[in-house]
Amino acid sequence: MGPLPWREAWHRALYAAGRGFYVTRGGPAAHFTTATHGPTGAALAAALLRLWLRDHDELPAVVVDVGAGRGELASHLVRALADLALDESRYAVAPGHDEGPRPSGGTGRPAHATTRVVAVDVVDRPEGLDERVEWQRSPGGETLPPELTDLRDALVVAHEWLDVVPCTVAQVDASGTARTVLVDPDTGEETLGAPLTDDEEAWLRAHWPATTPGERIEVGLARDRAWADLVSRVRSGTLLAVDYGHTAGRRPSGGTLTAYAHGQQTTPVPDGTCDVTAHVAMDSLDADEVSTQREALQALGVTGATPPHALARAEPLAYLAALEQTGAEARLLDRQGFGGFWWALKRVDEHPVA
Repeated sequence: MGPLPWREAWHRALYAAGRGFYVTRGGPAAHFTTATHGPTGAALAAALLRLWLRDHDELPAVVVDVGAGRGELASHLVRALADLALDESRYAVAPGHDEGPRPSGGTGRPAHATTRVVAVDVVDRPEGLDERVEWQRSPGGETLPPELTDLRDALVVAHEWLDVVPCTVAQVDASGTARTVLVDPDTGEETLGAPLTDDEEAWLRAHWPATTPGERIEVGLARDRAWADLVSRVRSGTLLAVDYGHTAGRRPSGGTLTAYAHGQQTTPVPDGTCDVTAHVAMDSLDADEVSTQREALQALGVTGATPPHALARAEPLAYLAALEQTGAEARLLDRQGFGGFWWALKRVDEHPVA
């Protein structure tokens, strides 16, 4: 096979039947830890529901996890929803009685026994996944399953999805023209191909002007269109993209295309043996708010503060649980780690869906 545009080779490397990295090699959890795994995933799920309740009086009718891996975040979300329902039931008031003051742990909002949790990824439903999680299989990349549509009162989370939506990789040649980068799928060797399409050139002028010879660009047009498609499937609700990213004025001149395998960063070769990824131009997405994860979580009251030492003496088990919680929060806030992720938030009011 001869050299291919990076976008095409990248898509095959991740999603091709029988050989793609995401369909044959155990999923992300087999190679690296993300913020959705373990205690950080539990803390993140609680924060995501807090995000929703900041703007709504009731819990969402449906929570959708796009790019769900093997359902790690979705499983945390069903447990977080169950915890909210349990918290409400503890302080339920019998008919005819005054409610009186509520303990600070109560949300003050109705429990929602019917919130659905839907996970979307490129494999069949994983064995052992919590039965409360619904599963939809996606073709991969920017293509979403057709049944994911007409969503109302929906919280939709795309966690590290857009960075693995393959996009055109370009490089400025000696004359100042941005050209498509071609790659040999077996060796990773690169050559320059044709100039960009008119749509891609327009995207560069608007979001990532580049004229210096040798400068590399990941053209975010495919990511913008994938995000717009996801938004179009929601009649009402909130969508959140969480990803590695950058914004205007801070674009990396060398690009960000890279790969990971077995917990290590490696040279990107689109042969199906590694996770090929590139950061997202977050401010080119159709979004109402763009901020770092650290900023967004702090606005939701996540602090990562150590629990009071007095709790260790009074209730040792509660102290250990609180310590695990705050430790997870601190990792989510770490500027050099998960706290450096970007959040792009989009609110959707009721509108027709095509």
